Amino acid sequence: MKQDIPHDYLQGYARILADASATGRRLTRDELDSRRVLGERAAEAGYGLRELVGAHLAATRAEWPAYPSSVDGVLAAAEQAVDAFAEGYERAQRVAVRQEVAARREFIDDLLYGRSDLGLLAQRAERFGLRLSHEHAVAVARGETAYDEGDAVPRDVERTLIGRFGDRNILLTTKDGRLICIAPGDQDEVLVHFAKQAYAATDGGRVAIGRPQPGPGGVVQSYEEALNALDLAERLELDAPVLRAAELLVYPVLTRDRQAMAELVLSALGPLRKARGGAQPLIDTLATFFDSGCVAAESARRPSLSVRALTYRLERIHQLTGADPADPVHRYTLQTAVIGARLLDWPNQQF
Repeated sequence: MKQDIPHDYLQGYARILADASATGRRLTRDELDSRRVLGERAAEAGYGLRELVGAHLAATRAEWPAYPSSVDGVLAAAEQAVDAFAEGYERAQRVAVRQEVAARREFIDDLLYGRSDLGLLAQRAERFGLRLSHEHAVAVARGETAYDEGDAVPRDVERTLIGRFGDRNILLTTKDGRLICIAPGDQDEVLVHFAKQAYAATDGGRVAIGRPQPGPGGVVQSYEEALNALDLAERLELDAPVLRAAELLVYPVLTRDRQAMAELVLSALGPLRKARGGAQPLIDTLATFFDSGCVAAESARRPSLSVRALTYRLERIHQLTGADPADPVHRYTLQTAVIGARLLDWPNQQF
């Protein structure tokens, strides 16, 4: 829709045009500065540059009959005036963009750290397309390199999401080098698509999805769940490229009482330190055995062992700990202790 441009933004233009074109002189510094100031004001007022340039051209045509013999002078003066006006307009836009980027960054930091008053945070969120009174879930993608919002990878992922889902109150950003996607809690398909695109764009990075959480503080809760899921995946050496916090809740439960878990690890696996080469190779054998569904052939294939060698290691574990990994009664204790050892980084970390 075409805007009517107030005459205030053309103030002094006819006089400058007449004076400069009459003598063929260039515009003075003060005249150029006055055009730049008006350009800045017009940008801040929200007028479009196209309409503003059109208003200058219309004003030029309106003043033309006063000096019909000075075509070159009129055009030269108009060119300088419009160029200075556009320069001021663009300068104001750059400042506005920087301010918008800074405001967005501040909002994202407050949102993900929960540092701001929740009521004010909810008000600010509407500016960025989020309604924090509803449930939201957060997906976090981590690649081999760190990413900033202006990088190609975040832009490509955002372009794909918008192309598929439109706006839908989605916020895509970066934090600490990771890709972050915030979406309404009832739109799981958005986060699943983000996970697929981020996995591909980061060349096989890992993605974690937090549970939907309600209210202004729900975003930070879901975000922290996703971060914890990424941390668990690294410590437990989980292979899945996409992790859901809801499917990993057992692990925080296991480590909630750290002292009890440490006692279990030492009690169940401590005797493995007597083995030649220490406890770690036998812990790795147990982990592979459990991850393979306690199938000897599959357990041997993964670390490139013979079934005989694997069987010997399992027998050695039985001898040292008194617990048989193949016995369902002992298996749960050993498997829980192996998970605890991974979470607590034992035996690298002593306790």
